[in-house]
Amino acid sequence: MDLALVVFIAFASAPLAAWLGGRSSAFVACVPLLLAICFLNLVPLVGAEQAVSATRDWIPSLGITAAFRLDGLSLVFALLITGVGTAVFLYASLYLKTYPRLPRFYAVLTLFMAAMLGAVLADDLLLLVVFWELTSLTSFLLIGFSPEKAASRRSAQQGLLVTVGGGLAMLAGAILLGQITGSYSISGLIARKAEIAQHPLAPTIICLLAAGAFAKSAQAPLHPWLANAMVAPTPVSAFLHSATMVKLGIYLLARLSPVFEGHQTWVLLLTGFGGLTMLVGAVLALRETDLKRVLAYSTIISLGTLVLMIGIPGDLSAIAVVTFLVVHALYKACLFLVAGIVDHQTGTRDSSALGGLRHAMPLTALVACAGSLSMAGLPPFIGFAAKELVYETGLAASASWLVVSVALVANAVMVVIACIVSWRCFAGSRRATPTEPHDPGIAMLAGPSVLASLGLVFGLAPWLVSDALILPAAAAVAGHPIDYELALWHGFTPMLMLSLLTLALGIAAFGSWTRIRTRLSGIEKIALWGPDRVYDQAMEGLQNVARWQTSAIQSGSLRSYTGYTVAVAAFAGFATLITQGGFALPSFAGIWQPELVIAVLLVAATFALLRARNFVAGITAAGLVGFAVALLFLFQGAPDLAFTQFSVEALAIVILLAIVGRLPFRDSDYRRRDEKLRDGAIALAAGLTATLVMLSVLAQPFDARLSDFFRAESVPQAHGRNLVNVIIVDFRALDTLGEIAVLGLAAIAAAAVIAGLRRATSGDAQ
Repeated sequence: MDLALVVFIAFASAPLAAWLGGRSSAFVACVPLLLAICFLNLVPLVGAEQAVSATRDWIPSLGITAAFRLDGLSLVFALLITGVGTAVFLYASLYLKTYPRLPRFYAVLTLFMAAMLGAVLADDLLLLVVFWELTSLTSFLLIGFSPEKAASRRSAQQGLLVTVGGGLAMLAGAILLGQITGSYSISGLIARKAEIAQHPLAPTIICLLAAGAFAKSAQAPLHPWLANAMVAPTPVSAFLHSATMVKLGIYLLARLSPVFEGHQTWVLLLTGFGGLTMLVGAVLALRETDLKRVLAYSTIISLGTLVLMIGIPGDLSAIAVVTFLVVHALYKACLFLVAGIVDHQTGTRDSSALGGLRHAMPLTALVACAGSLSMAGLPPFIGFAAKELVYETGLAASASWLVVSVALVANAVMVVIACIVSWRCFAGSRRATPTEPHDPGIAMLAGPSVLASLGLVFGLAPWLVSDALILPAAAAVAGHPIDYELALWHGFTPMLMLSLLTLALGIAAFGSWTRIRTRLSGIEKIALWGPDRVYDQAMEGLQNVARWQTSAIQSGSLRSYTGYTVAVAAFAGFATLITQGGFALPSFAGIWQPELVIAVLLVAATFALLRARNFVAGITAAGLVGFAVALLFLFQGAPDLAFTQFSVEALAIVILLAIVGRLPFRDSDYRRRDEKLRDGAIALAAGLTATLVMLSVLAQPFDARLSDFFRAESVPQAHGRNLVNVIIVDFRALDTLGEIAVLGLAAIAAAAVIAGLRRATSGDAQ
C-alpha cells in the first residue's frame, strides 16, 4: 500500500464528505470507514514487525523528503483516528441534522482527519510539523463552528494560539535535531540516539519538543484551552479531544521516547508535568457539573497519566502507555457521545439537574454504564488491565511512592467521574428536564455502542488486541521488541490491592461529591490568577501593543514611513557588520585627483540641499548632486551612462521647477527641533552604514568571473562593445522590459488622472 497515496486520498475525500454530509446522509461515515478497512488489512503485516513505508521527493536541496512510515505505533493511531472517526461521522449525521453549514463542517472534519493521518504516518520531522499545524488550523475551524457565539470565537482562538505556539517551539526543536543528525528522518533517529543524548543541545531540544507536545496535549499550565473547547458540538469534542488532536502530543513523545529515554531532562520534564497535570485535572473535575467539561478534565487527567508513563524508562511503561492509550480512546469517545445524546434528548447536560434517565433511555443507560465501567477500571473491561499496568509501572519507578500516590488520586477521581456520567444521570428518581427524553436513533447509538462493546471484548479476550496492536506499538515506543502477556488476572498482587483501594476511595468521594464540590467552590477564584486569566491578560497586552504600534508607525506621514524604513535598514546593516566580524577598509591608492574634486562637489551640493531655504534652491542643489554622479560615470569610462544621467537630471529639474508653483508646498521647513534632530540622526546612521558596507565590500577580493564573461561574450553574442548597454539591452533584456512596462503604466495612469481632472474642471466651469 502506498501511504502517500492514502494520505492524498484522505485529503481529496473532503469534497465527497461535504457533498454527502450536506444531504444529512449517514453514508458520510463511509469516508473514514474505508480508510479504517485499509489500515485493518495492514494489521498482520505490521504485527509481523514489517513496517510499511513510502517516500516522495519534496525539497531535495535541503534534504527534506515527503516520507511516510507505518509501524505498530502509527497503526494504532491510524486505527483510532479512522475508527473513532467512523463513529463520529455516523453520529453527526443525526446529531447535527438541523445545523447550518453542514457541508463545510464535514469538509473541515475530513481535512482534520486527513491531517491527523498525515502527522502519525510522517517519517520526516518537518513533514510532521506541517501536518501538526494543519491539525491546529482545522481544529480552530471546528471549535469555532458557531462563529456567531463569542465563547466559540474565544475558545477557537485560544486553542489555535496555544497549539500553534507550541508547534513553533516544536519546529525549532526539529530543526536543531536535524542539524545534529544531518537528517530529518524520524526512523533514523534511533540509530543516532547515543550521539543525540550526548550533544550539548540535547536539553534544549527536549524542552522545545516537549513544549510543542505539552501545548497540544493540554499539559498544565497549558490545559485551559481543552476545557474551553467544549463549546464545540459534541461530535467535535468526541473526535478532537478523546482520540485524535489531544493525543498528537502523546504521539510525538512516544515516537521520540526511544531517542531520549533515560535522559535526565526528559525524565524530569515528563514525569513532573505529567504528575502536575493529573492532579490539576483531578481537582478541577470535581467542581464541574457540566458533563462535557467533566469529561474534558478527565481527559486532562488521562493525558497527564500518559505523559507521566512515557517519562518513566522501561519496557513496562511502553506497554502501559499503549494499552492506556487504546482504552482511553474507546471509553472517552463513547462517553462524550453519550453526553451529547443526553444533551440532545433532554435539553441539558448539567449532571446536577439529571437523574433517573434509565427509564426513558434504557439503551443509552446501558451504553453509558459500559463505558463508565471501563473508565473506572473495573473487570472484565480492558480498562482494568490498563489501570493495573499504570500501577505496576509506578511501583517499578525510582520514586514509586510519589508516582503511585499521584496515580491513586487521579484514578479515584476517574471513578467519581464514571459515577457522575452513569449513576448520577441514569439512576435514582426521575427528574424533570427541558424536553421529554427518549433513546435516539440507531445512527447516534451505533458508534458509542460499538466503542463500549470493544472495551468489554478486549477485556474478555485481551489477546485479540495485544499481539496484533499493543505489543507492536509498545515495541515502537521502547525501540526494540517486547514480550509481554496482557491479561486481566495476574493473581493477588499489589496492583490489585491498589485497584481495590482506588474503587473504595472513588465510591466514597462520589458519595460526598456534593459536599466536595461545595468546598471546592472557592477555587472559582482561579479565574482571577489562573492560566486562563494569564491568557486573557496576554491577549489584552498584545492588542495594546498593536494599537500603540499602529498609532506610532501608521501615522499617515510619508516622512515617518521613510524614516522607519531607513532606520530599520541602517540598524540591520550595522548589526550585520558587527556580528560578522566588523568592517574593513580598502586601499585608496588608485584614487586620482579629479575623483576627489567630484567627491568634494557631491558633499558641497548635499550640504547646499540641506540648507536650501526654498524649493527652487533645493531642486537646483539636488540636480548638482545628480550631475556630480554623472561626472563620476564619465571619468570611469561610461559616457553613455553619464549622458543618460545628465539628461535625466536636466529633465527632472525642469519638470520639478514647472510643478513647484502649482502644488501647495509649504515655504519653509516646519519641523520642530527634536524632529530635525531625529531625522538627522536617522540620515547620518543610514549614510554611515551604507558607507561602511560599501567600504567592506570593496575591501573583499573581487570575483571577476562575471565581468570576464560579459567582456568575452558581448561582441560574439550581443554584437556590441559598450558593456553597460549590452548588459541592459541584451543580457538583462527582460529586466529592462519590465522597467519600461512599469514606466509606461505609470505614464498611462498619470495621463488618465490628468484627463479626469481636466474634465472635472471644465464641467465645473460650465
